[in-house]
Amino acid sequence: MNRTVATDRVTTAREPGAPQADAPGSRATPPPSGRPEPRTPRTRSARLGAWAELLRLPALFTVPGDALAGAAAAGARPGPRTLLAIGSSLCLYEAGMALNDWADRAEDAAERPHRPLPSGRIRPTAALTAAGVLTGAGLALAAGAGRPALAVAAPLAATVWAYDLALKHTPAGPAAMAAARGLDLLLGAAATGGGTRAALPSAALLGSHTLAVTAVSRRETTGGSVLAPLAALATTGALTGLVARRRTRLPAGRRAAAAPGLSGSTPAPAVADALAAALGAAYAATAARPYFHAALNPSPPLTQRAVGGGIRATIPLQAALAARSGASATSLLVAALAPAGRRFAKRSAMRKVSIT
Repeated sequence: MNRTVATDRVTTAREPGAPQADAPGSRATPPPSGRPEPRTPRTRSARLGAWAELLRLPALFTVPGDALAGAAAAGARPGPRTLLAIGSSLCLYEAGMALNDWADRAEDAAERPHRPLPSGRIRPTAALTAAGVLTGAGLALAAGAGRPALAVAAPLAATVWAYDLALKHTPAGPAAMAAARGLDLLLGAAATGGGTRAALPSAALLGSHTLAVTAVSRRETTGGSVLAPLAALATTGALTGLVARRRTRLPAGRRAAAAPGLSGSTPAPAVADALAAALGAAYAATAARPYFHAALNPSPPLTQRAVGGGIRATIPLQAALAARSGASATSLLVAALAPAGRRFAKRSAMRKVSIT
């Protein structure tokens, strides 16, 4: 789903792995008579790299924390249904990424010609087909997690498609993106605990963060907006205070049933409070500095860095929300996704992914 971002976008004259034009006067070597030229490993690698860029794979590391934070907020122990919810979230997220580039292929041809569709490395029909298949797979996985999960996944899928096809460039765009991220957290709560009511506060906090990042991203190619980074900076400060100082009360009867260190455990609330405060500080440190720089100088590069910082901050925020619900082990598991995502994003082919 189109809820994310990665790092700075650098436009180059030629994508890594793309074929070069023949030099003047050179002749292409014909394939053996009667046989098609075999596909080389480099060609396969380039194709896989194009799909990885289209689907913005580094941003996938921000997805599992939604379901895990939702399970923690619901006061339920993560289990097989939580894994199905994570799988559903990943499919719907990637469906949104593919659909995003299909819907923006004309705009990208002018502003981002290096992207997989305008550069010709992936056909538009292939991207649209992938979006449809991934949406179906996401709904099927949610159905496997139970009716409550499917009841959340269906509007989530509808929000993803509505955002990419109709709402993205309207004033409702950031709100739609925030709703999608909040629904994703509720999907984890519904799949694991069978309900969403207890997870609504966490979904609202995560949605607020997503709203701020998306508002900044709307100027990532043109720059010029000071208000959006300032608003995002203020939102980051408010969210940091909320996740660090206020604990979520779990549904009655679930606190005692939860295992120590998982959702609802009560033997060491001071540990969970300290962990939530530390993760909240990590969230603020990740997001605040690039927002501040973009507010001082709202140029496209600094705006893009602010968007990337905001997306990377999603993981420590998810971890802080889990710790806030008393799920210390779950919060540490979510936090461990951050360094893995950073290492993956350092690959050259992954440096051009963006939210738009």
